[in-house]
Amino acid sequence: MKLDILHETVYDYDFPVDITQHLAHLKPNDCLGQRVLSTRVTVSPEPDYFEDRTDIFGNINTFFSIGSRHTRLKTVAKSLIETDSANATVPQDLFSPSWEEVRHHHRYHAHQPIVAAADFIFASPMILFHDDFLDFAKDCFTAKASILEATVALMQKIHHELQYETAATDVTTRAIDSLKSRQGVCQDFAHIMISCLRMLGLPAQYISGYMLTHPPPGKPRLIGSDASHAWVATYIPPMNGFMQAGWFHFDPTNNRWGRHAPSEEYVILSRGRDYADVSPIRGVIHGGGNHRLSVAVTVLPVNDKLLFV
Repeated sequence: MKLDILHETVYDYDFPVDITQHLAHLKPNDCLGQRVLSTRVTVSPEPDYFEDRTDIFGNINTFFSIGSRHTRLKTVAKSLIETDSANATVPQDLFSPSWEEVRHHHRYHAHQPIVAAADFIFASPMILFHDDFLDFAKDCFTAKASILEATVALMQKIHHELQYETAATDVTTRAIDSLKSRQGVCQDFAHIMISCLRMLGLPAQYISGYMLTHPPPGKPRLIGSDASHAWVATYIPPMNGFMQAGWFHFDPTNNRWGRHAPSEEYVILSRGRDYADVSPIRGVIHGGGNHRLSVAVTVLPVNDKLLFV
């Protein structure tokens, strides 16, 4: 499947901004099940400095600075992505090592090489440990349950027991507060699931990206009505005859999961420890006062309509 993606972000400031520096995560890169056919980011006003970098997680970061006075900052990211359904398939059965075996695999062992995925076991800026996460997950991670079976059960529990409510949280909301209120958005659901997995000693990544949505029957697809999305990946090692090892992806918001992506309708943008590592755009400004933020995202199959000409 080929997907056109348009991500527009606009900041309108009450007063002129004199200097601004920003770091953006708006360019996807190639990975299993996903090929980038084209991607570019444009900024207005035109930056004095603009550079793409690769961070420690392998994400493409776009750094730019503007030294001219302005009252509006606009970034436009356009990407054409080809996804492969073969790499997003769900296994026919849930055979996999037990979650206790996977936990043991990722623990540090003297005189043994450190497992790379173990970097995602620890607390991070937005993932703070709390016993409530263990209490929430314990009925899913029963003794000797397979890691896939237990993780799917946790995903489904979050999906069914938490309410999706856009006004309940913001980007700074802690996972424990979302869990206590039992409501939030995809970022909160991902943070809760990651917190539960890490409390159990299992590696979990925060994945930011996009998902193709479908309009109601008979209704047109609305340009700019989509949104960026977030879900979770956990690593299952090759052990005990498990031949499908790798990062498995779980979307508790939509109750979907699969290998390398929940389905071919998903595009991976960035991955990190939590939202703080992969926020679409952040930075510092001098001046500006209050601001108004508007974001418009469109994900469109190429065979529906050419979005970019």
